[in-house]
Amino acid sequence: MYRLLIPGLGRGLLQAAGRRCRVCSARLLPGPAGGRAPEVQVPPCRGVPHGGGSGLLPLLAALAWFSRPAAAEEEEERQGAGGAAAEDAADEAENEIIQLLKRAKLSIMKDEPEEAELILHDALRLAYQSDNKKAITYTYDLMANLAFTRGQLENAEKLFKATMSYLLGGGMQQEDNAIIEISLKLASIYAAQNRQEFALAGYEFCVSTLEEKIEREKELAEDTLSVEEKVNTHLLLGMCLDAYARYLLFSKQPSEAQRMCEKALHISEEILGEKHPQTIVLMSDLATTLDAQGRFDEACVYVQRASDLARQIEHPELHMLLSNLAAILMHKERYAQAKEIYQEALKQAELKRDEVSIQHIREELAELSRKSRPLT
Repeated sequence: MYRLLIPGLGRGLLQAAGRRCRVCSARLLPGPAGGRAPEVQVPPCRGVPHGGGSGLLPLLAALAWFSRPAAAEEEEERQGAGGAAAEDAADEAENEIIQLLKRAKLSIMKDEPEEAELILHDALRLAYQSDNKKAITYTYDLMANLAFTRGQLENAEKLFKATMSYLLGGGMQQEDNAIIEISLKLASIYAAQNRQEFALAGYEFCVSTLEEKIEREKELAEDTLSVEEKVNTHLLLGMCLDAYARYLLFSKQPSEAQRMCEKALHISEEILGEKHPQTIVLMSDLATTLDAQGRFDEACVYVQRASDLARQIEHPELHMLLSNLAAILMHKERYAQAKEIYQEALKQAELKRDEVSIQHIREELAELSRKSRPLT
């Protein structure tokens, strides 16, 4: 069987938009892994206020500063020494939060999630004590993403909802890219938990909202909306389409999955280029949707092209792309060629020390041997 390459909710199309992601190997949706994180008290959701959104929540800029409501100059003069002392205390707390968040991010980079979690709890406590709402929001977001990547889905759901609550409470609109990205992660959580109605609603909300937003903003002048912001929105739509396609394929709707994959591939080719690693993954994913419909010749064209490009750029998931190519060749009963490609994929997987892929390819080689054995 083929395997669907996953541009995960970590490193996906949004990588080009300045967000960190990672590719999950071989699984359609992330499953529970590791221990359960300590429960976090999540504040009740607030209503969505009217007015303009505040734009994307900056990932790195949040480490540099957290703004506080500015007091009027006259009020500061009246506060005198007491006001200055309070401001100094707030600055001190803010600096301490920043240092804690930097330490947490370093622990995440060093693959020390338990340590990162403890540090983030300290940062959240201090943010609440100092009533620093931007710090609270950003810390919730980091905690949510950490829980999500560890497969702690129930806790991740609560934390993402807390993050969204603070963003909306701060004036951000539901169509803002930051809200859509969180909604996409929630949809993937619901899919992994088999809460299909919520998952479907979530994916459709993300796709339809972004498509309407892009249509509405396409004629805006650059001094109103920058090219970079427009590109970010297109890339986020591509990520949503890809995630929705994988969900549809998992739900045995390959023709609908194909349609979503085609849209995602078009966006990636147009913005990132044919040789971008994400574009290559999407070519293979599109081949997978065609293969699932029995359209082997069309599937072979896409996966062959993806494999050729992956070799050219030394794609980090080359072994998985080759494995997909071999699987489709096997479906076309081109057994000798499939065996050759599987063996190449196995060598690449061994170089990567990807034990899951190594086991999968060996199982596929065994299946290929059975299929190609002459009948007696």
